[in-house]
Amino acid sequence: MTASRNVLTEQASALYSLGRIDEAKALLAKQLTASPEDFRGWTELGRCHYRLDDHEQALMAAAAALSLEPGYVDALIVRAYALRRLARIDECLATAQEAVRIAPQLWQTHAARAEALNAWQPRWPEVLEAAQEAVRLAPEETGAHYALWKAATLNGRSDLTDLAVREMLRIDPNDSFALDRRTEKELATPGMRNGRRAEVYASALAADPASDRMRAGLDGAVFQMLRGTRWLAVLSLLLAGVAVDLFPSEDDIRELPLPLGTRVYVLLLIGLLWAFGAWRRYRKMRAGVRLSVRSLLRRMFWARLVLVQAVLGTLCAVIIVAVPWTARDAPQVVFWAGLAPTLLTIWFDRPRTR
Repeated sequence: MTASRNVLTEQASALYSLGRIDEAKALLAKQLTASPEDFRGWTELGRCHYRLDDHEQALMAAAAALSLEPGYVDALIVRAYALRRLARIDECLATAQEAVRIAPQLWQTHAARAEALNAWQPRWPEVLEAAQEAVRLAPEETGAHYALWKAATLNGRSDLTDLAVREMLRIDPNDSFALDRRTEKELATPGMRNGRRAEVYASALAADPASDRMRAGLDGAVFQMLRGTRWLAVLSLLLAGVAVDLFPSEDDIRELPLPLGTRVYVLLLIGLLWAFGAWRRYRKMRAGVRLSVRSLLRRMFWARLVLVQAVLGTLCAVIIVAVPWTARDAPQVVFWAGLAPTLLTIWFDRPRTR
């Protein structure tokens, strides 16, 4: 029976490590109903409650474990973190210090002490010392480097925060927290273009597909890129308007219709404008960004509207140039039909670019 109980607790611990917290809780509930004396099971249940932000329940589970096995270090660590979230700071520090006293060789106890000490700004240097001790004891644990990142952030040590992120990614290239930090730093580069921004988000999302934050960032960058295509349409219309001389001065009125060679030349310029402004850029994008463009067009009305307006504006420019007009009234109507709605929506959809 004891072996069976241990197996259930180990299975729950494995599920917890995989992020399947609800399944782990269900298994532990079954285990603890049959064997309420399983202090390890209570500790694992406390960890599950903590991950689900149920800190009162986490504290109760840790207390149950400690009542069965006083001084059990893992339960003390769970208790310390739960007390910290409940703002019971003095109890939290006392619990963490007791864990360090019992097991000074474990990095987790020093990380718990660092967490407890960060409530007092004058003691932030001690937070850094505790986190550095955790890293010294376990240089191959991402959790130890996370503790260092947090302590370094409190102390304004950007060199150590960068080091912690690099080490986390060395140990686990798919660590979502470290990927987020690296992505944030890269996105903070001044003057970054939307195409590059989209590629940075796509790289982070490829490593952490479940990140809603990275998905939202990629959608925003892709939408900004789509907005840019409307300016290509506006430029195409202006180019067509100048070529046909839609609004001539009284002293210099170009004769209509334009020669065929001139019209073909202007159409070629419009095609080159789009080739270098949109098509070439789109073809050079990584596959993840191209897929995001298609996905956003399916999911977002404003993205589809942007594309429709870009196509409509460009089509109006092509009609203005391609048709051998003999008078300017009709092409002027086409010009404003393409330009006015596009400029209005460029102004109107600004709030949707956030």
